[in-house]
Amino acid sequence: MSSETSSSNPVVQAIISGGAPQPARLAAARGMLPLPQSDLLEVLVALTNSDDPQIASAASETLKGETPEDLLIAATAPDTAPNVLAWLATQNDGKHEIYEATILNTRTPDQALAKLAATTPHSSLLELITINQQRLVRSPEIIDAILSNPACGGEAERRARETRKEFFEKERGARQIADELRARGQSAAAEFFEAAELTTIAGDLSLEDAWLIAEHIEVSDADLDDAWLPAERYEELVSESAEEASANVQRVIESERLEGGNVSTERVSLIRRIMFMNTRDRMKLAMKGDREARSILIRDSNKVVCAAVVNNPRITEQEIENISAMRTVSDEVLRIIALNRAWARAYPIIHNLARNPRSPIPTVMNILPRIRTKDLQALTQNRNVSEAVRRQAYRLHQTRSGQ
Repeated sequence: MSSETSSSNPVVQAIISGGAPQPARLAAARGMLPLPQSDLLEVLVALTNSDDPQIASAASETLKGETPEDLLIAATAPDTAPNVLAWLATQNDGKHEIYEATILNTRTPDQALAKLAATTPHSSLLELITINQQRLVRSPEIIDAILSNPACGGEAERRARETRKEFFEKERGARQIADELRARGQSAAAEFFEAAELTTIAGDLSLEDAWLIAEHIEVSDADLDDAWLPAERYEELVSESAEEASANVQRVIESERLEGGNVSTERVSLIRRIMFMNTRDRMKLAMKGDREARSILIRDSNKVVCAAVVNNPRITEQEIENISAMRTVSDEVLRIIALNRAWARAYPIIHNLARNPRSPIPTVMNILPRIRTKDLQALTQNRNVSEAVRRQAYRLHQTRSGQ
């Protein structure tokens, strides 16, 4: 007999643990001890599993005499012992409202509800069980019991299958991919898939797409520094509509065409696969991806994703030089580049920033004193930059020329 008790009553503890003498336990089994109703039920349920047949039989008979009203009160009470709730949930002849109360009671053991889910002929009870998704996730055997029950109706089946797919099948798929990647020595890619949400605008990320994306991940977790991303900015990683995702894909493709001419079919396919990932996974890929992934994600319409690219520890100075010249890149990215001391020491980078019409004007004003005189003169004639930048470049050029 189990010695676990919920009651703090020492008499109850002694009876359930077997420490009380046999006559006292028999009296308790017959309901003859002056115990509160909640304690009495806990004792009776425990004694039905007694090694003493006389005590077990007496406890069972006493329980049969409990009124449905008292049992319903116990099923509803927030302090009812779990063993009592388990007993109530697994009785074959229980009242429907008692079953409902035990399902809704958070202290009811998961194993008891799994048994109820497997045996109940009432589809409404199965639906009620599926409402508590947290319990289903904690105890997937309840999902199996629901789906194997012939009484399972459409709504209960839908919820159970959705929970299984979201929390177990997807997780299992991601774990299998991660394990295979580790076996191949691709630990950085494995880490990505262990933490990724693996969803796209169309649903789950396919295994084919996952394997393709894995080939473009090179940065391990140990090399990441996410101090640049405060928690409040995660709010900017909102879900996108299908129309927004499609527009984002076209934005990247058109940007590449403007800068480099034709875009190959293979490249378009990779762009689509990456850009249809959800924004959180794109941000993670931007921080962990290789040069090819970075070249796509730097053109993302989401500023957090773009910022993650320039915070990728593997990004090179040559890439930064190319990004600083892009006319379609986020102004926030250009500001981040200008604030980086190492990149700001590279003249081609600050020259590109000064000439880039996307660069924030305050950023350019801080850069202009470091621009060479001949390049300042060119800026005064550059109609792509703002009038304020041209005027400041003219003043600096005049000062250096002694005019």
